[in-house]
Parts: sequence; structure tokens; C-alpha cells
Amino acid sequence: MLVINLRNIKEYLKLELRLSDEESKAFLFIINNGRTNLEKIAKSSKFSKNIAYKALQSLVEKGMIIKISASEYESLHPKFAVTNRYRRLCLDENLQVKKNILIDNIGTVLERPFDDARTK
Repeated sequence: MLVINLRNIKEYLKLELRLSDEESKAFLFIINNGRTNLEKIAKSSKFSKNIAYKALQSLVEKGMIIKISASEYESLHPKFAVTNRYRRLCLDENLQVKKNILIDNIGTVLERPFDDARTK
């Protein structure tokens, strides 16, 4: 049985949602910290601003985050973000979109840090 928790969530994002390491780190930073800007994400992830920008733009295109202003980003609710990405993967690969418990569990694991970051 696969157990998804906050310690291994980055690997599941990469494996199941096919996110790059940079995309996974940026997404998790926003989930854990709330609305944030490009500079904070780049610094915390030890990326150049260019790499961080490319990762963020890709996450916007994948339907996981939104661009608030010229350099600020926010995540959709984790269940929506993860489901959006899963649906797009299925459509890109001509697979039937169906209930996927593993995908649902990824969104569920991310709910608490998402809520905690927005109620501080």
C-alpha cells in the first residue's frame, strides 16, 4: 500500500503529475507559504530567477497556480490544483479521466499546509 505524506509528497508530484523538480519545489513553497513572489521562491529553492520563473509559468499553464501580479503567485486549492494537472495529463495522453485515489490523496495531504499558511 502506498502511503503519501508530507515527507514524500515531492516525489509523488514528480512521479504521478510529472512535475519537474523545480516545479515541485515551487508548488510546495507556495502551498506551504501562501501567496508569494518570484524572488522568495527563487531564493528558498536556490534557483536562479530565470529557472524559478520558468517553473512558475509552467505551473500556471498546468492549471496549478495563478499569477496575481507581475511577480506574485498563489496556488489553487490543492485538490483543484492536483485534479487540474491530472486531467490535463489524461487529455494530453488520450487517457480516460477517471477517479484516481492516489491523485485524490495527494490533494488531501496538501490541504492542511495550504490552510495553515492562509490562516496565520
